[in-house]
Amino acid sequence: MPKPLLCPPEILARDLSGKTFVVTGANSGIGLTTVEQLAKQGATVVLACRRVSEGERARDTIVAAGAKGAIEVFELDLAELASVRRFAEKLLAKHPTLHGLVNNAGVMNTPQGKTKDGFETQFGVNHLGHFLLTELLLDALKRGAPSRVVAVSSCYHDVAQGRFGKLDFDDLHFEKRKYDGWEAYAQSKLANVLHARELAARLEGTGVTAVSVHPGWVRTNLISATMPRWVQDYVLYPVFRLSGMIEPWEGAQSSLYALLAPDVEAHAGAYFSQRGMYRDKSANAGGWPMRSPNPEAHNDAAAKKLFEVSRAAVGLA
Repeated sequence: MPKPLLCPPEILARDLSGKTFVVTGANSGIGLTTVEQLAKQGATVVLACRRVSEGERARDTIVAAGAKGAIEVFELDLAELASVRRFAEKLLAKHPTLHGLVNNAGVMNTPQGKTKDGFETQFGVNHLGHFLLTELLLDALKRGAPSRVVAVSSCYHDVAQGRFGKLDFDDLHFEKRKYDGWEAYAQSKLANVLHARELAARLEGTGVTAVSVHPGWVRTNLISATMPRWVQDYVLYPVFRLSGMIEPWEGAQSSLYALLAPDVEAHAGAYFSQRGMYRDKSANAGGWPMRSPNPEAHNDAAAKKLFEVSRAAVGLA
């Protein structure tokens, strides 16, 4: 089993005082670890999460451990576009200049359902909520340039439990075809990759660099729709660990590298992968950056169409 990719120590030793970052889904897992590291380096970090009380407890724990930077907790429910707009309005009133956005929050293999705006749950939360958030924060990111947008995708944008990642523009929300949780997840994670690709093209020359990342198979709450968390963490932990599951600190490495490494600016729109599980096993060791084995991840026409469809869906067309 290849070892996880780790950030060079000098990247994690940079002084980030005066920088402001937003991390979604940051009250647990790799989001929380990302916040912890950025605050350790002196940044102001906005912890954006649906459950504010949990976010505040997480903030208090990090602060008590001696973080140099400030951590603020704002409510954000990506399953409700009105919540995304409220979050952006509140955030920009206090932080008109941003230096990084990590679109980290997500759900996986959920039962069939809809967001409050009628989108298929996984596509709505993983892609459309983040799409609107990114659009609303772009001016602030341009003011903070050089800045970054990091879309947390997954190796499952390629193949998810045997389902190949593709976008069905005729039925993005599974209103005609039979719902499959893994197929929906693969579609949403491919959307993350294509969003970063198209966003990078549109932001050329602005100083804002957009990329996507695969964090690895990480021991987090993401498993909860597939199996009870205790089964992952205790019953099957030895087997999963031997099979490649990593801890949140290891899982945060791709996000931190994409957010902070100087060479990333030369790879706008690229995909940065921790070790993973791909149709092409030679890709399993990962790479920063790495070419996705999924041909659809390089479909510029699909990326452009997704961008326009998404703008219309969230009310920006």
